[in-house]
Amino acid sequence: MIESLIHSNKAELTQSAKNGSPVVLSTRVRLARNLVDTPFPGRASKSQRSDVLTKCVDRIAELPQMKQGSFFDTAELSELEKQVLVERHLISRELCEAESGSGVFINKDQTCSVMINEEDHLRIQFMKTGFNLRSVWKQIDRFDSSLEDGLDVAFSQEFGYLTACPTNLGTALRASVMMHLPGLVISEHMDKVIRAVNQLGITVRGLFGEGSDATGHVFQISNQQTLGESEEEIMSRLGSVFKTIIDHEINARFKYLEQNRARLLDQIGRAFGTLQNAHVLNSNEAMNLLSLVRLAVDFEMLPEVNRSEVDRLFIECQPGHIQHAAGEGIEPDARDLCRADKVREEFARLPSLNFDKVNIIE
Repeated sequence: MIESLIHSNKAELTQSAKNGSPVVLSTRVRLARNLVDTPFPGRASKSQRSDVLTKCVDRIAELPQMKQGSFFDTAELSELEKQVLVERHLISRELCEAESGSGVFINKDQTCSVMINEEDHLRIQFMKTGFNLRSVWKQIDRFDSSLEDGLDVAFSQEFGYLTACPTNLGTALRASVMMHLPGLVISEHMDKVIRAVNQLGITVRGLFGEGSDATGHVFQISNQQTLGESEEEIMSRLGSVFKTIIDHEINARFKYLEQNRARLLDQIGRAFGTLQNAHVLNSNEAMNLLSLVRLAVDFEMLPEVNRSEVDRLFIECQPGHIQHAAGEGIEPDARDLCRADKVREEFARLPSLNFDKVNIIE
């Protein structure tokens, strides 16, 4: 069902012609919305969920942002197809486990997905490569306004948008950035940063959100608080914190390179050589080695255009993508062989590392 989506040359996160950002891989803003006088999905009957699905799909299909978009009914997706969509950050793990009467609408360049009957009736998200907090917020705000013109959404003057989980009340807005933070991790300052931002009502998670590991030194950083602040206040506060983290990461890279130049360049060189020649590669190892190659781009040891290629491999080396490319369910050991084959093929096209030109791109 999802072949056209996977092989699309329009996909923002895997086919972007942009060079990306040295620290921020992508920016995402998510809104939760529910219909008035209708039980939340977890308390709704099968027929009520079906009614919500039909009503929401019909309205979403009318919106210009979803022209040439695709709807996928969760019940009709295989477990492998669901995993691929999770790895592309288009659906959540919760939607994979949702009961009948749920699905997702995805636009043609995969910058917008709308999950229906996950925890809430609607989970709308927009995302873009790089650090684009304001731009993404403007896009989702326009989409939400158009959506609400045709749907009666549950809203309280006292509590704001009503949601299934009380922690989402108010704006029901979550904004997050996916950050590549090898400098802070290698210099052992990441724990200090996590503690500091937690005190500011900001949470730090792994690559796939809550409960996932930060493989490849990639972290998802987002706001926790949605009640008591306006959307503008949330955006302003987050933008300031995100920029501070970016500055800390760049400074950590500078300092570590100054103090441990030979060690760091050796790690990068070994990572590049392993990815060029490995015949067995598990997903965690691939992510951690690719992280060092991305750092090589940021040090100008590789052309900047190669950054987006590494970002694409972060996604395409995930287990679901490797299995889907193989065209069948394969065992983990076979996946590791296929992953190594894919990476060797990709790295055969890359230029050699330039150790004489080491400089940090800010």
